[in-house]
Amino acid sequence: MTESAFRQEVREFLAESLTPEIARAGELMTSVFADFDATMDWHKRLHRKGWVAPDWPQEYGGTGWTLSERYIFQEECKLANAPALFAMGLQMLGPMLIRYGTEEQNNYYLPRMLSGEDVWCQGYSEPGAGSDLASLITAAVRDGDDYIINGSKIWTSYAQHSNKIFCLVRTSKEGKPQAGISFILVDMDTEGLKVEPIVGLDGTVEQCQVYFDNVRVPAANLVGAENQGWDVAKSLLEFERGGHNFTIDHKKQMAKIDRQASSQYSEDNTLWKDNPIFAAKLSDVAVDALALEFTELRVKGAFEAGGNAGALSSLIKVMGTEIGQRFNELSLEMMAEHAFVKQLDALLPSFEGETIGPDCGLTTMAEYINNRSATIYGGSAEIQRDIIAKRVLHL
Repeated sequence: MTESAFRQEVREFLAESLTPEIARAGELMTSVFADFDATMDWHKRLHRKGWVAPDWPQEYGGTGWTLSERYIFQEECKLANAPALFAMGLQMLGPMLIRYGTEEQNNYYLPRMLSGEDVWCQGYSEPGAGSDLASLITAAVRDGDDYIINGSKIWTSYAQHSNKIFCLVRTSKEGKPQAGISFILVDMDTEGLKVEPIVGLDGTVEQCQVYFDNVRVPAANLVGAENQGWDVAKSLLEFERGGHNFTIDHKKQMAKIDRQASSQYSEDNTLWKDNPIFAAKLSDVAVDALALEFTELRVKGAFEAGGNAGALSSLIKVMGTEIGQRFNELSLEMMAEHAFVKQLDALLPSFEGETIGPDCGLTTMAEYINNRSATIYGGSAEIQRDIIAKRVLHL
């Protein structure tokens, strides 16, 4: 099948399968998450089609598509306002389990990930261990066939909707801090585990703190060897940092900015698209986004050839998030006072009332606020630049 024929097939599927409510949920995304119910509805539709995990090997439930076909699919989904699927399982844990998991773990967890039966969250950061992840103190002590976990994790995205969490835990205090860390899978309904939501600046809950009070977990849930979890974690972070197509997100942002610039007026009563200073700033960001797109495709090519992103994943993480923030700032500049009206109800897919101000600015402020954290989560920009300096520039 030619790429143009494949693109047409994807468009036809999207036209048939994206209900107005699902598409509205995708259009109203103000962060990496869309409305939970709409997202799970979309997840299940993709699963029935066999398209829910395009990046997985075909023998594990992937599509067998080429790199170009996967990119086309993600691009068409984004531009059609399909909600982004929850990445913790499909994008990060799934590929990592395929590499490091036992046959029993893969046979049990991977199908449930594909079907949407399990929704995963990530237990990495702690109140005293964020960018310096090796300083984590949540402890797992071996007790017969189980581990007993005590401690807490924070900034745990969508823990309130998840029934599973993968965690880094300390199983030894000997040697370097990284040497005593293990990777373990935990059921969220286990006795002693508590989730406390954190309300964000935009008034919504996306992050939580998760508490472990003598949480007993089977030792069979360990991924990789005990005290070798740091290698597993680094592998997963490469999928998190380099596996995301930031430039596809940027294309959606640019399409939104084009709509705003063609309908909103600047202080001199001219359309923003006709403002030469604004046009120059937009062009500058667009050029950087195009350069990043080619870098992302290089990384995807390395994955397809059996390699890994390595330090390039850090480069993509830095540039992808910072370019996204620059787009947010341009949108905020155009919408001005219209962006300051808080309308949480209007961001629900089921909302049918009237909005205050232009619809094209409804998500602007929430996107700007939420995306400030993009250069922190998944490894802060400062840490990523350190990695680039050491592993690419050899400084």
